[in-house]
Amino acid sequence: MSSEKAGAGNGKPPMRDALVAAAFQLFLERGYEQTTVDDIVALAGVGRRSFFRYFPSKEDVVFPDHERCLADMTAFLAAGTGGEEPVRRVCDAARLVLRMYAENPTFSVQRYRLTKKVPGLRAYELSVVWRYERALADYLRRRFAARRDGTLQADVIAAAVVAAHNNALRSWLRSDGQGEASATMDHALAYVQSAFGGTPVPPAREEPEDVVVVVSRRGAPLWRVVQEIESTLGRL
Repeated sequence: MSSEKAGAGNGKPPMRDALVAAAFQLFLERGYEQTTVDDIVALAGVGRRSFFRYFPSKEDVVFPDHERCLADMTAFLAAGTGGEEPVRRVCDAARLVLRMYAENPTFSVQRYRLTKKVPGLRAYELSVVWRYERALADYLRRRFAARRDGTLQADVIAAAVVAAHNNALRSWLRSDGQGEASATMDHALAYVQSAFGGTPVPPAREEPEDVVVVVSRRGAPLWRVVQEIESTLGRL
């Protein structure tokens, strides 16, 4: 029996979760840059080999759930029958990421604050976001393969979905994870669906144009012409 399964059976957190908990405890106490992998494994009570079995680097322990979420998103997109509306499908896929964050609001808020402070983590996060965007774009490219500019449309829509998702997610994180995150996300993604999902925005009602003709003598100063126009409009 592996040590992780044994931990789950005796009430202790699995080793992976224990490493994440130890890492964030130290990050909050000492700071990210001042914490080493040796510090993390010492607090968790395991060896270095155990750490690297789960996380290739210290950066990866900050984002322990993204690989699983990316796999879930890819599987969700692949499980479609082909009859789904494509933009709605990628918006629903993006909601899987929000669900991951909402599973543990406290941890998500801590990670958000830590990432803001550490440029290296911000760069790492951007690389993760890019992978989500590529997964959405790859799905749309397949769905739009027969369209003119299908690749362009796919990339633009995928970028729009990610931008809307991140806007809603960061708004929720800045509120310390308070409120209903899904409602904020629905509002943001509705913009994408209205723009690209085949639901046209009703055009503005056009009002009939008024035409005004003013007769003025040749050589009249401009101020006089303007005065005559204003006087005419005032009588309409």
